[in-house]
Amino acid sequence: MDAPIWEQLQFEPPALLVFGGGGHGKTVIDLVRAGGVYTVVGVLDDSLPVGSRVNGAPVLGGGALLPALAARGLRLAANAVGGIGNVRVRLHVFDLLEQAHLECPNLVHPSACVEPSAVLEGGVQVLAQSYISSEARVGFGTVINAGVVVSHDCHIGRCVNLSPGALLAGGVRVEDHAQIGMGATVNLNLTIGSGARVGNGATVKADVPAQGRVYAGTIWPPRPAAE
Repeated sequence: MDAPIWEQLQFEPPALLVFGGGGHGKTVIDLVRAGGVYTVVGVLDDSLPVGSRVNGAPVLGGGALLPALAARGLRLAANAVGGIGNVRVRLHVFDLLEQAHLECPNLVHPSACVEPSAVLEGGVQVLAQSYISSEARVGFGTVINAGVVVSHDCHIGRCVNLSPGALLAGGVRVEDHAQIGMGATVNLNLTIGSGARVGNGATVKADVPAQGRVYAGTIWPPRPAAE
């Protein structure tokens, strides 16, 4: 009987595992390849058959395989579970990767611009044509999707998701686990609280509280009803 696929692979650096084979997983695989620093050796996904392929990369198995891969020398991984609508799923994957002692490197598309004074804290994914400006700081595990602008002095927390085309003015603070939708605009020096969700195309003109919800296409804060 042939050995499992993962037993036939070499896991010396720059080998990198992608955890998650959905839509974001396909994007992350292309992101890794575009960067040219790491090599995608396979995908883990509990919902996909072993031996199938995601964007050309083989599915090695599910999350239970992590300890065996680490024992064979795997050191690098990318969390490709987006967690839109349920950030706990993405956080759980990071927990699994940490338990396996795997490092999540920053992945930056070559068409993106990250100023030298900006700081990426690890596990950050910066997709095509995004811009991270002077002295901005981006927390661990955050996704900066395509065409996002993070202006000067912004502070982005851990495991935040900025969807394509989101625009943050200078000095914006986005706290842990918040999600900002496609084409949303956040004005100067505002705070988006932890776990808050800002819908697609919304305009934010005041602080959004923790766990707050700004609906798609609206202006925050809501205007008072006419008397």
